[in-house]
Amino acid sequence: MSDEKRFLIIDSNSLIHRAFHALPPLTSKSGELVNALYGFSLIFFRALKDLHPQYIAAAFDYPAPTFRHEKFKEYKAKRPKAPPELYSQIPKVKELLQAFNVEMFEKQGFEADDVIATLSKLILKRQVFPKLETIILTSDKDALQLIDKQTKVYLIKKGVKDAVLYDEEKVKEEYGGLTPSQILDFKALRGDPSDNIPGVTGIGEKTAIELLLKFNSFDNLYKELEENTVKTKELKPRTRELLLKYKEQAFLSKDLAEAEKNVPLEFQVDKCKFSNFNKEKAVEMFNKYNFTSLLKRIDELNLEKEDSSILSLF
Repeated sequence: MSDEKRFLIIDSNSLIHRAFHALPPLTSKSGELVNALYGFSLIFFRALKDLHPQYIAAAFDYPAPTFRHEKFKEYKAKRPKAPPELYSQIPKVKELLQAFNVEMFEKQGFEADDVIATLSKLILKRQVFPKLETIILTSDKDALQLIDKQTKVYLIKKGVKDAVLYDEEKVKEEYGGLTPSQILDFKALRGDPSDNIPGVTGIGEKTAIELLLKFNSFDNLYKELEENTVKTKELKPRTRELLLKYKEQAFLSKDLAEAEKNVPLEFQVDKCKFSNFNKEKAVEMFNKYNFTSLLKRIDELNLEKEDSSILSLF
């Protein structure tokens, strides 16, 4: 068998939110709303089919304020609170993942983004195979900052079916030549309205990209501004004025946007091996929630016993 292995990290909360808002209301036999669970299940099976992972871990947000809220109380303040019908489906998603023996991770004070960043770092640090590729399954572009030569992002872009695999070249193509390592700096300058991260007021996407292509990084940009270099004197007066006026806001934005890679997690690669799952429990669950179309997919999911790789699906 090939020595190439794949480790899939699932950004659970982002997929639950995407599925809930993308699909019409679906109810079980007992009248429970299960559209987020169904959509999550569709995405999960799609990822198994397309990516063939040998290892899987699922990250969740912890239901409490994070260290970012302590730094900036307005963090995500403008985001509408999700309805209880969404939150009630999170335990059901965890039930699904348990049936498939998927290890789950969450940590008080941190977001799923931080858990994902930490897992990515630990996977790279604790490689047990010559080639172990990490793929992050998410609907949140925040994960693009984590892409490197051994890490990709499988991004669900529309609904629950449109998916694109991002690598370093795909990021450059979509962000005007920026590399994944510059995505964090891009958000620090441009901001992120969805998370209420302010960025530099008055600096849009185009200008943020131009600045990073010219100065390479956020830190270097402000270093040269401080030193009043020739390159900074070439900036438009208005752009220079905004960068200096909102400098403190820009550095705060970078802190808020950066995924924390040192979350204290108890993690072992072998415990995340995707091998034998509880087929009886999965079938029982899909019957319970009227997911009859997914039952065939369970039957067609085959795992190789020796190295736990997925040989065929659908």
